Amino acid sequence: MNRRQFSMNMTAGILAAAMDTRLSAPHRMQPTGTEPADKNLRFKLSVMLWTVFRDLPFEQRLEKVAEAGYPNVELVGEYAKWSDDDFKRANAKRKELGIRFDATAGLKHGVGNPGDRDAMLGDLREALVSMEKIDCPSIILLSGDVVPRLSREAQHQSCIDGLKAATKLVEGKQIAGEPVRLLLECIDLVENPKYFLPSAAEGFDIVKAVNHAQVQFLYDLFHEQVGEGNLIEKLRKNIEYVGLIHVADVPGRHEPGTGEINYPNIFRTLAELRYDRGVAMEFLPTSDPISKLIAARELALQYGQ
Repeated sequence: MNRRQFSMNMTAGILAAAMDTRLSAPHRMQPTGTEPADKNLRFKLSVMLWTVFRDLPFEQRLEKVAEAGYPNVELVGEYAKWSDDDFKRANAKRKELGIRFDATAGLKHGVGNPGDRDAMLGDLREALVSMEKIDCPSIILLSGDVVPRLSREAQHQSCIDGLKAATKLVEGKQIAGEPVRLLLECIDLVENPKYFLPSAAEGFDIVKAVNHAQVQFLYDLFHEQVGEGNLIEKLRKNIEYVGLIHVADVPGRHEPGTGEINYPNIFRTLAELRYDRGVAMEFLPTSDPISKLIAARELALQYGQ
């Protein structure tokens, strides 16, 4: 057995141990709005909704997330075509379940194309209206694809300038009692070969250059492991700039324990660094979504406190 196989087997064993306790009553969140058992975690657990229960109506999807014990949900513009009644039903259900919409995504234009600057800001203005309706205080922004005939240095600067322009729309603004945050995300080139920003290191540099308290980096561990790896060192060097972490294993974007990322060590590091913002499960479950979400939550509870 080589070192890689040994590490994968150890992680799988840890995950299996966590799954053995996943049905224990203290760790199940019932749809009553009661305080979840993960209150002892410094960071906040969430589920990126596009990955699970996609064949169910929206309100039932929230019920499934609550059944798995998660108090937060991230969206990708599911509300884009909602009527006023749709907003009322979604808000009523999330309040009934004690769920918060903590982040959203789905803007059509990125921050990296200077020719799309006005369109990007228009997207953001429109999104902010919906975010207020659902009490969602954070939005994920993308760089967009590489712009032909624009140098890499120029597009890097355009990301900085685009984010600075976006801050003018959210400066001092709060939703649900929290400052509105803009979260820049990188995407690996295997998933999108045309994407401008595949590197977390460059993403952190952009966020640092913007130098605004309401602009942070979305550290997607799946994308960064595919692209460059060295996940924990980047956490240690840049933790103050991380506003959200996305969790999935490599390969396949499946649940922790199915691949090469050592999530027990990731959660230990987050606890050590006293990280207190969001950690969202954005994985495609290999089997029953509820059991896989519960197991991932148990893993965070075990190693993240």
